[in-house]
Amino acid sequence: MAYSYAGILVFAWFSFAPWYITLVESIYASGDQDMIEKNTTFFRPVPLQFAKIQDGGSNIISHYAMWHTTPGKFYGLRAEISIWGSPNQKDSQETGASIQIYCQDEGHYNMVQVGFHVSPSIYHNKDVRFFTYWTKDSKSAGCYNLQCPGFVPASGAALVPGQAVAPPSSYGEYDHYVRLSLNKDPNSGDWVVYRHDLDTPSFLGYFPVELCPRMPLIQALTGFVNYFNNTEGPPMGSGHFPDEKDNDKTAAYFKHVKKYDSKGHASDPITTNMIPLVDKPDCYPETDFLPHFNKGYAFHYGGPSGCIG
Repeated sequence: MAYSYAGILVFAWFSFAPWYITLVESIYASGDQDMIEKNTTFFRPVPLQFAKIQDGGSNIISHYAMWHTTPGKFYGLRAEISIWGSPNQKDSQETGASIQIYCQDEGHYNMVQVGFHVSPSIYHNKDVRFFTYWTKDSKSAGCYNLQCPGFVPASGAALVPGQAVAPPSSYGEYDHYVRLSLNKDPNSGDWVVYRHDLDTPSFLGYFPVELCPRMPLIQALTGFVNYFNNTEGPPMGSGHFPDEKDNDKTAAYFKHVKKYDSKGHASDPITTNMIPLVDKPDCYPETDFLPHFNKGYAFHYGGPSGCIG
């Protein structure tokens, strides 16, 4: 299958800042979808905390393999996200995958996201961990996990922000995934998070509606890496390129992707226009977003460590 050409920033001390939309305002006003497809800075990260000690974050490199919606009215996504470890990762690196919701709020662009990452600078180890993140606008730092008020965890949840997830997938032997959803509750308007791969769905918590009060501008499924400039990048996903076989035991994936409607019902994204965004295809490519037998709508992504630039 041909590759498509189309965050969370590592920084010193133990705090990160994820992707922010830098060109949304002009895109939203003009409706120029070609700009989205051609400009790979659309989801460019702004290193808010790191910028305080390093030249605006210019010493940070971020890459992603993403499929995102066109601007419009959306209510959330559900997907099976493959879990891969990164045992040789350096403390100055981060790798992971997440579901992201971006929305417009009086000229600002807010974001809420959930997913899994390996981030030694936060946790002081290399476990794969469930994480949540929010930011109120594109100029103010938000918050990871439960570091500050924002995401509200549910009592007795099957996953708590910052919790390790095991076992990871084993290359060529088996794949391990967690099925997550992030969608707008039709009653409260809050952005609710569920885990769906257990015997019964487990409510994990929610982002209050105030964090993303208006209709989402864009929703995305993203694999990402972050690392310091003048060093080599960590692996993304399984640490191997996806191939024409779409083998779940060798390449990272998002599969059985569903979209939500305004009533909280999930369905296949048959009519949803999805756009690929890959800013470093020679290092971290992705496959087409298509329906597959026994996988639903899915794509594979990732690549090995050693990416330069």
